[in-house]
Formats: sequence, structure tokens, C-alpha cells
Amino acid sequence: MAISLASLRTANALRPPRVLIHGVAGIGKTTFAAGADAPVFIMPEDGLGTLQVPHFPLAGSFVEVSEALDALLNEEHPYRTVVVDSVDWLEPLIWAETARRNGWPSIESPGYGKGYAEALNVWREYIDKLNALRDRKGMAVVQIAHTDIKRFDSPEHEPYDRYVIKLQPRAAALLQEHSDAVLFANYRLSIAKADVGFNKKVARALGAGERVMHTAERPAFLAKNRYGLPDTLPLDWKAFVEAMPQPE
Repeated sequence: MAISLASLRTANALRPPRVLIHGVAGIGKTTFAAGADAPVFIMPEDGLGTLQVPHFPLAGSFVEVSEALDALLNEEHPYRTVVVDSVDWLEPLIWAETARRNGWPSIESPGYGKGYAEALNVWREYIDKLNALRDRKGMAVVQIAHTDIKRFDSPEHEPYDRYVIKLQPRAAALLQEHSDAVLFANYRLSIAKADVGFNKKVARALGAGERVMHTAERPAFLAKNRYGLPDTLPLDWKAFVEAMPQPE
């Protein structure tokens, strides 16, 4: 189709979200995803616990993950959300697949980070399948990740620690770019300083166990969204959906 000025648009239809959620251990990331609309889980990691949700068998290779995505794309089914739990357990499968395709003993065999760069091609295949599920099947996408604490070397300030997605940095950047919302899940905390004498004070973290998710980046953690969400929401899928812009 020829492109002309008549093809210009001023608004886009709201499509199902592509969500990447990371957070501290045991915070409830899988439970959050299980609350999505008609979810089905693809599991490189056995992390469902007692949750009773539809899921594919535990994936032992990237091929099995790819086949599960293809089944959702090519077969009729009632599912409205695909959940990958978790992408940091998917990563070694992608490394193994990359090494297999290139005839390497391991992902580090080429040296100088070349293996990890080549693995991005497999990551892109995976992302293309997620996009196809969203665009052709109307499915929301939720990817679950563990979090890590890494030093951030700011060009403007002294280095500081922050929560980041527990992936090789290039892969993490690719998944962040792909996602419409990157959510960071944690407990709501406040810091109180107490005088312990001798002109010394200690800082203590206080909290009642409230679980929240942050939707906008801060120095302490990575987050983003393309929906104008409130900076902090309860860690609950219903709260996320209710905060989303509504189609006109």
C-alpha cells in the first residue's frame, strides 16, 4: 500500500499491554500475573507453588518455550494473557540455544561478549512471537523477572546501588524497550532514625508488609510505563487494569 498524507493518524487503539514485572523474592509477582484475564503460564522455572492456573509443562529448552508460544498462536483457545515465569530462567535456555546453533561448547566460547550479543537474535525471535500473540490473538503479555542490586555509575552523581532486572544487561535493555510497562514490586517502607546515644543515630526500615508496584523510574529502581499510570499502585492486577487508560 502506498503511503500518503491520507494515512496519518492522531490516535491509536489501546492494545493489550506488554508488562515486565521484577521485584524482591517472595513479593508476589506470580500471584500478580495469575490475577490477569484468563492467563496461561509458560514456565522455564517451577515457580507456581500452590497456584492453580493453566500452564505448559516445565520448559527444559528454548525450543519447548517456542513451541508453547506457537501453540498459543496457531491453535484455538480461551486464554487472554500469556505469562512467562521467569525470563531470567529463560535466559540460560536462550544461551544454550545460541551455542547449539553456532556449534559452540558454551555461550562464552566466542569470547569478548560475542556470545551474548549473538543471543540477542534468539531473544528477538522470542519477542516477535510475543508480539504476534498480542497483535494477532489480542493477548496481553506478562513477563516475570527476579531482581538484582547493581551499582549504577551516573554521569551526574556519585555511583549508587539500584534494583535492576536480573538479566545480562543487553538482554535486559531489549526486554525493557519491548515492554509497555516495567513494574518494580516491593514492600512499602519508611525509614526512621533512632538516637542510640553518644551522638549516634541508626536508620531502621519500618513497614506493615504492604506490597506495592512502582511504575516510574527512581534512582533506587528501574521502572517505566507508557500509560501515564500513578507512580505507585497496590501489587494487584485489578489495580493495574483500573489505572490503565480506558478506550474511548
